Amino acid sequence: MRLPPIVLMIALAAIPCTAQDQAPAAAVPSAENADAKLVAPEVADAEAAIVKSDWKTAESKLSAYLAAHPEDARALFDAGYAADALNQLDQAAGFYLRAVKVDPKSFEAQLSLGLLLARQGKQKEAKPALETATKLEAGEAGAVAKARAWRALAQIDRADDPTKASDDLLEALKLTPETPRDTLLAAELATAANQPDAAEAAYRRVLAKDPANLEAEAGLAHVLIAKKQYAEAETFARKALEQSPEDPALTAQLATALVAQDKAEALPLLQKLHEAHPQDENITRMLADVTAQSGDAAGSDKLYAPLLAAHPADAELQVAHGQNLIRQLKFAEAFEVFTRATQLAPTDPDGWTGLAFAASKTGQHSVALQALTARSKYLPDNPSTYFLWATSYDMLHDRNSAIAYYHHFLEASAGKFPDQEWQARQRLLLLEKKR
Repeated sequence: MRLPPIVLMIALAAIPCTAQDQAPAAAVPSAENADAKLVAPEVADAEAAIVKSDWKTAESKLSAYLAAHPEDARALFDAGYAADALNQLDQAAGFYLRAVKVDPKSFEAQLSLGLLLARQGKQKEAKPALETATKLEAGEAGAVAKARAWRALAQIDRADDPTKASDDLLEALKLTPETPRDTLLAAELATAANQPDAAEAAYRRVLAKDPANLEAEAGLAHVLIAKKQYAEAETFARKALEQSPEDPALTAQLATALVAQDKAEALPLLQKLHEAHPQDENITRMLADVTAQSGDAAGSDKLYAPLLAAHPADAELQVAHGQNLIRQLKFAEAFEVFTRATQLAPTDPDGWTGLAFAASKTGQHSVALQALTARSKYLPDNPSTYFLWATSYDMLHDRNSAIAYYHHFLEASAGKFPDQEWQARQRLLLLEKKR
């Protein structure tokens, strides 16, 4: 049975929007501690307002001051900080950018610019600022602020370079203790790096501390499905669904685990999911596959039809369609479909298997042998293919080859195919008698 890849949908779209990350990166110094020789009185007044969270007053004072002093890096940072707090994100980014142009060594400005751009989903623009921040002296901001830069870089790098993201996270952990979000990220990175055991261990560490962590439950279910530990995956998918019962990704995970265990509950679950998300192709594929396995080949093919119309060059869909035609005894149509499938994906053994069977059923025994030969490059023979070899050679009057493959079939079948075994023995009696 072929299951389409389920894409697990727990990844965040951008940098995590915790309360900490939504805030500006670092507090400005208070006016009481400002050196009067270095800080203009207007800026000191604005910073005093910032300390009191009086953002509008700070904004007004800084706007007037910057009109006359547009190159004051500290005032530009303060203005960005105030705009950031007021959720005027584009203005804040503009002020931070001006601040780093005036003073590229300002850790606070580089960090704040990088975090803000990342929150806006502008990862490419955010990365250089964050990388610069990790190389600068953090000053009073200290290790915690620099660790934020490394964590933000890890989030940015995780999609394109999981190894780099892991290195980023390790740098953050050198500065501050591991958090549950760090552990979740480590699990995701291990999954992306095809390290399921490490991912499983990380998810279990999160759940040991927080048994109701939805992301960890969903992530662990995904990993367990990949490891074919379907019963336990079902348990965690169900737990996650208790918290988020309408989540299509979690429902798909549960359905995948149920399908793998041949549980009847999978079909109504997928039908309900498909009704709620009729345009989701992954769900449609799963439902079509399970519908076919339940014995409704015609119903399955109705589900495959729009998918095939949208993706006519998808060999996997062509194979599934061909298998449904075989189940409906439409062998001539199946032959055409499997021929197309093998042209689209000549290294897919399922296409060659289907073509061999359809060719045999339509009397094209030479084609069946050619298909079986192509299949044997990718998969070993089994009782079904041995029988196809034997009957194809038999129909082409290649007695010795037919005898050899009938014997291979009987050795491999071990009583599991009584009708074909009876036929093989009858043919052997005749063929060997003529020797």
